[in-house]
Amino acid sequence: MSEFDTGRRLAAEALGTALLLAVVIGSGIMGERLAGGNVAIALLANTLATGAALVVLITIFSPISGAHFNPAVTLAMLLRREIGWAMSLGYGA
Repeated sequence: MSEFDTGRRLAAEALGTALLLAVVIGSGIMGERLAGGNVAIALLANTLATGAALVVLITIFSPISGAHFNPAVTLAMLLRREIGWAMSLGYGA
């Protein structure tokens, strides 16, 4: 992870977060439209699509930025002193 400069790491994090947001919103819309009013099916479709996309995004972006798409991951890495304050603020922004 350290072979990439800060700009690339932050850009990868921003792109990964944007893609995850698009998948979550898109899968929610897809689930609503395809479920025919069945909330359980809509939730299942949303969950499966989001989970699959998250696996792909983490696989792609983990070598570059660590794939901190969840602020709790950034906080845990900060508390373990694996990243500094400046990088954690960049990931949170």
